[in-house]
Amino acid sequence: MIEYEAEGERLKDQSACAGLRAGLKMCLLESECCKTFKKTPRECLKNPDNNVPEECFGLRNAFFECKRSIMDNRVRFRGRKGY
Repeated sequence: MIEYEAEGERLKDQSACAGLRAGLKMCLLESECCKTFKKTPRECLKNPDNNVPEECFGLRNAFFECKRSIMDNRVRFRGRKGY
């Protein structure tokens, strides 16, 4: 996840799943695929052979589950997944 340097810092985007989205974005941008091969994060996620860490794929799945939980009617009882 994203770590903040100053204690009062927050994400500008306060929508549902914003923390997971930011974590996935930072994970992909810091991966070898984006840094050395100069590919976009989308290209890196499409092909799993591109030296992307497993942590990024885990964040992608968590982000997907969070977005899916927004559309789920059971969310009224269980609450939203993610941050």
